[in-house]
Amino acid sequence: MSALLELQEVSIRFGGVVAISELDLQVPEGSIFGLIGPNGAGKTSCFNVITGVYQPTSGQVVFEGGSLTGLKPHRITQKGVARTFQNIRLFPEMSALENVMVGADARHRTGLPGALLGLGRHRREEREGRQTGRELLSFCAVTESESEAARNLPYGSQRRLEIARAMATKPRLLLLDEPAAGMNPAEKNSLADLIRAVRDRGITVLLIEHDMGLVMSVCDRIAVLDFGRKIAEGTPGEVRDSPQVIEAYLGRPDVDEDESFEQMEAGDAPRD
Repeated sequence: MSALLELQEVSIRFGGVVAISELDLQVPEGSIFGLIGPNGAGKTSCFNVITGVYQPTSGQVVFEGGSLTGLKPHRITQKGVARTFQNIRLFPEMSALENVMVGADARHRTGLPGALLGLGRHRREEREGRQTGRELLSFCAVTESESEAARNLPYGSQRRLEIARAMATKPRLLLLDEPAAGMNPAEKNSLADLIRAVRDRGITVLLIEHDMGLVMSVCDRIAVLDFGRKIAEGTPGEVRDSPQVIEAYLGRPDVDEDESFEQMEAGDAPRD
């Protein structure tokens, strides 16, 4: 399976602080790839450098064989990379459908003059965006009225709405940053099904998540960061049994493996 995304010796420094140090990562096309680690390990910094929010101090980000390094975030989106965020970033006063249509706008070719003049291509793109939005609301199980303001949706629906909006950009790679945060067990189970369904649509998923039960159940492969360095990578079973991973999360390399996984699964990540 070929790599869709590669990080080649990527480092990010903020003054004297090293957020990521010489990170090598390969995300196979068609996979669900987990990126885990204690709080402050550099996971979101990794997402930020992939999506152009940060520029690497050194190294390269390669997507589909071409470099993303130096590109603006909107250009990276147009190339097929979309993301969600730790903290929900919907447009609260806009409807659920309008929020998804904003994502579809990233692929529209009509400029401001064409939109103001109501040209035929603009009207066609608006119809297509509305149709795409409705289909994705259904796919992501946002069952409330499409005209409901995003701020009025239940928390779980707001999380799924963010995924629908990201998918509206027609990504090849979808980055999910702690999508299960704040969800109850039933919502997490539905989220796991949704992530698998996204992958089944041909979209590669890169997942940051603290819920180890979710990570272990959906990911094909997992990389573990600690203080900005990759300390382990492998299948869920290999990562679960790694002494380095257990020590990074719990600080006790001699802890019982079953006990350690139960604590990791409960989100016990003591370092802030």
